[in-house]
Amino acid sequence: MAHFPVNHPARPLYRVLSGLIGLYILVFGVWGVFQTWGDGLFSRESNTALGLRTNLAFSLVSVVFGAFLLIGASRRGNLGHYMNLTAGAVFLVTAILMMSVLQTSANFLNFSMSTVLVSLVFGLVLLATGLYDKVGTDEHAAEERRRREHPIAEANR
Repeated sequence: MAHFPVNHPARPLYRVLSGLIGLYILVFGVWGVFQTWGDGLFSRESNTALGLRTNLAFSLVSVVFGAFLLIGASRRGNLGHYMNLTAGAVFLVTAILMMSVLQTSANFLNFSMSTVLVSLVFGLVLLATGLYDKVGTDEHAAEERRRREHPIAEANR
């Protein structure tokens, strides 16, 4: 069983980080929609938004995903915890998949290597924020801390 820290003191900082990433992705998506409106959905032209290559499909997905992350960052319960874990995994998997098809016609989201690197960094940060922003009762936090600090005593039970 995973031992996620509960009620970590830096939880507000992690929520702010995930919110900033969500805001960047939302602004990137909106800017990209304005830049690529009128092009094909999966166009491979050299349109950029905030320094990253994009097309209309990638911009629309970014608007939805940015809003998703902002909603997760604004929630005080564990919904944000699960959303950040999921978003981090999605970013990492998407970056690896798109890097594998970067120079082929299967690059339907018009990724460049800089987009892959930004996706990897965002994925790692979101995964880290998801690991440390779990919320629970004070009793749950004390029990988790006891298990983490004394794992041998827990195993002998």
